[in-house]
Amino acid sequence: MAADLSVVGLVEEFVVGQHDAPAKDLATGVIDGKCTALEIVEALGASLTNSEPRTRGRGVHLLSQVLLLSYSTLGQKEVEVLVIFYVDRLKDHHLITPYVLQGLKALSMSSVMPEGLAVMVLKALFQELHVQSLLQSDRHSVYSIITNFMDNREQELKGLGADFTFGFIQAMDGEKDPRNLLMAFQISRDLIVNDYDLGSFVEELFEITSCYFPVDFTPPSTDPHGISQDDLVLSLRSVLTATPRFAEFLLPLLVEKLDSDVQNAKVDSLQTLMACCKDYRTKDLKEFLPALWHSIRREVFQTAVEKVETEGLAALQAIATSLSKSVIDSDAEDSLDTFLSNVLQDCEHHLCEPDMKLVWPSAKLLQAAASASYRAWCKITSCIFPLLLEQFNKHKQSSQRWTILGILKIFIKLADNWSRDEEDENSLCAFKDQLCGLVFSALTDSSAQLQTVGTSTLAVLGSQQGLLSPSDIELSVDHLNRLILQENDPQVCAAALEASASISAIHPSAFISKMVPALTRELSTEPMEMKDDVEQPALTRHVMHQRSVRALAAISTHPSVVQKTVPVLLKHLTDLQKESADSKGDVAILTCQSLQLVVEQCKDAGDSSQYFHQMVVPCLLGLAVQASIQASAVGCGSEVPLGVLCEEKVIAALGTVISTAYSHRQTELVSRTISQVVALFLDGNDSFLPENNLSGKFHPFHIPSPPWPQTQLITLLQAAVCSLPKNVVVPQQERLLAQLIELCCTSNHQFTYTSAAKCVAGLINKYPAGEQLDGVLRDVLKKMDNELQRNAGDCSQPSSRTRIFTLLLWLTKSLVLRYHPVAAALTDKLMALLTDPELGAEAADGFSLLVSDSTDVLNKATHADVRIMYRQRFFTENVSKLVQGFHAAGKDNKSNYLKALSHVLNSLPKQVLLTQLPSLLTLLLEALSCPDQVVQLSTLGCLHPLLLEAPHIMGLHIETLVSKMLHLTTSPAMKVRISSLQCMHALTKLPSHVILPHKARVIQALAKPLDDKKRLVRREAVVARGEWFLLGSPGR
Repeated sequence: MAADLSVVGLVEEFVVGQHDAPAKDLATGVIDGKCTALEIVEALGASLTNSEPRTRGRGVHLLSQVLLLSYSTLGQKEVEVLVIFYVDRLKDHHLITPYVLQGLKALSMSSVMPEGLAVMVLKALFQELHVQSLLQSDRHSVYSIITNFMDNREQELKGLGADFTFGFIQAMDGEKDPRNLLMAFQISRDLIVNDYDLGSFVEELFEITSCYFPVDFTPPSTDPHGISQDDLVLSLRSVLTATPRFAEFLLPLLVEKLDSDVQNAKVDSLQTLMACCKDYRTKDLKEFLPALWHSIRREVFQTAVEKVETEGLAALQAIATSLSKSVIDSDAEDSLDTFLSNVLQDCEHHLCEPDMKLVWPSAKLLQAAASASYRAWCKITSCIFPLLLEQFNKHKQSSQRWTILGILKIFIKLADNWSRDEEDENSLCAFKDQLCGLVFSALTDSSAQLQTVGTSTLAVLGSQQGLLSPSDIELSVDHLNRLILQENDPQVCAAALEASASISAIHPSAFISKMVPALTRELSTEPMEMKDDVEQPALTRHVMHQRSVRALAAISTHPSVVQKTVPVLLKHLTDLQKESADSKGDVAILTCQSLQLVVEQCKDAGDSSQYFHQMVVPCLLGLAVQASIQASAVGCGSEVPLGVLCEEKVIAALGTVISTAYSHRQTELVSRTISQVVALFLDGNDSFLPENNLSGKFHPFHIPSPPWPQTQLITLLQAAVCSLPKNVVVPQQERLLAQLIELCCTSNHQFTYTSAAKCVAGLINKYPAGEQLDGVLRDVLKKMDNELQRNAGDCSQPSSRTRIFTLLLWLTKSLVLRYHPVAAALTDKLMALLTDPELGAEAADGFSLLVSDSTDVLNKATHADVRIMYRQRFFTENVSKLVQGFHAAGKDNKSNYLKALSHVLNSLPKQVLLTQLPSLLTLLLEALSCPDQVVQLSTLGCLHPLLLEAPHIMGLHIETLVSKMLHLTTSPAMKVRISSLQCMHALTKLPSHVILPHKARVIQALAKPLDDKKRLVRREAVVARGEWFLLGSPGR
């Protein structure tokens, strides 16, 4: 067999001819069974016994290369012979050692190595080699051999006892290369975690690893290995914290590093201390607790570095948590109690200092300790609550009271961290009366700041189960009513709304009996009902109405409250429809937003969701339908106001309520009601609407010309059917699609045909793939093509083509999102329209819609089929077509291609944009000269991150960039001026030799924006010009 492969010839070619390729051929022969490793050894005989070390090394090199590729095919006998051979070679010349180690590395990965050989190899390595005198790659081989044996021969290695640990310590001692250190740290950790015998070498193992603490390593910028400082830090930390047996050595080291002036050392020490505390117990920590507490206290009190303070507080919490886990013996000292007593002794007197300089640092330390356990919290709160309550009454300044109340709130909130049995008394009950009195006094204070923190503290108190009595809750609701309806400060009102939301979820009855009636009365009060002797502007009553609506939504957190607040909101919406004031539209929108918030809050409550579907949605549809019928009867051209429910913005707001209700995944519930909604729009079946007393017929799809007040309600249909989960079938879907497409093609009302197009898009996006969908798309495409071609160039029919274009745009988006094959053809149609004299500008803007998120349809919230990275795919498939179209287009149409391209580029992640930069940069620079301000703004938005991330490429076009961007700093559009100034600032990040020649010119040109009439422009100009001034100065 050996002769067939010419083993001897291949060996000679490798050893004598100095060619490396034969090694792979020989390895292939071993793997295929055409020769054996021992036959290769035999063929190498003369080379291995040659008197010249380099020749022997070349022979061993060949054998090792073969073994690295074929070790898994070796037999047990072959492995045994080869191991003995390689162990003997360790005594040979040092030039051969690297190749011997490669061979042993290959053999250490073999699964058939006979027992005892792993021990023999390691003993030979530890005896024959001084590892740290080897090259980095050879030391890496040694660590790899040890790692492989620890993975595969653990029991054999443990048979060596502490000798193995000692041998590794000698091998690692003095290691400096980060690649090898990662392996050495892992071996050290495995020695500890896997219970190898450390014997008397515990301290030695700690010393050879702790000498690297804290890690000070900055990888070179050209490092191909990708080893970061964090990798080394975490790997070393895993060793130092692996066993409590290191505690007596590690904790003094941490205290020493905490006393240093190096911030990174402090942070690393604190993080290591936290990791230790997860496994350390009281006996490990006890001796060092005073020193650790002293160091942590000093860092929190004195440091100016937020990171150090944060880690110090976390370390204190970790220590207290570890002490909390200890079992208390009747005769033993309670270490947690002793430690917390020291913390309290050093901190609580600061709470009483008149200047209150160290109040917050002390409070943070106490909070960190109290966060450790319920036992720690009880100990600390029982000591500091009486003190804080006394200080609150002692201090009369609002700022001091604000500080004390804020601290109390933090400690009260900590009680939520631990669950209690319902029969257990709340530990705060002892201070309940004093806390309530303190909070209520803050709520009536003249300081808005104190009122705000008092309100948030009330929310925390109210959320404590079983703490406040019914009378306390009622008084709290009275205060919240006052703050919501009478307090002028918006921050206080916002805090009161937030507090009402949290408390109402636990104590709904008080809000039903007190707040809901008060808010209802406020909504029924009109501006003209003011007292004669009080001048109160109508705006104030308007604001009160807004606050009442928001409050009704905020407290709707419990099913019983929902059934009281929602009818009030619906009645308010009905009353607004009956009024004719122009300013009621905003209030109606706010009411709809509040209803939508209630739906969102109740999405997981089955009773509330059912209430919305059976009562609220029909009521909203009934109001909108009745308003549309009345408006149709009055006549669209009448001067009589049609009511707020006929306004497009209000209808869209109503749609968000319905969309939120139908987007919930309670499929059985939505399936029952969606058929009624579809029947209402297709057949005028209003039997499910409340009271069922419409004043006329509702037929939004009536041919030939349904009134627009009715057709615009397609928005509500779209909100319902396009928000359904994918597993809910839309009833009468084919018929509905046909009617919607017809409406898209015939309606002259923009809001109507846009809503219909969105509805078609939403349905098509979720339509099951198959022949039926293909047939629907063929029919739609044919109809659109006919309409676009028939009216092309007809100035009397511009709206007709706009209608079809709107349908084309939304249909394209729906298919792009789901990666449908037809999407490419539709996108091509949109590109063709970029040269259309009527629709070119609209088509360019349409590309923004294709790649941006839609709020009301075709998004994740409405369960649309949105594939991952669809923007990147759209860009990849179409960017070349846009570039080609730009170059082929006439002068009048080039701006359309630039606008479309800039919209697509703006939607891409920065990483993707960077890869395409060289091919598109020239086009982007040309886009800066486009007169269209949308193109300018979009292009500047693309260029800004590129200036920061790809300075060397951008520097090649510095002359063009500076000229064009300076020109745009005087643009009529404020946003363009701001964006161009931001880009001028980013230009300073380019290499100095590139931008310094332009310094004087830029500084002179940027003087003009300093006098811009807009403050935001002036601010950007100051920043940009300042950076250009500093160019070339020392240290830059």
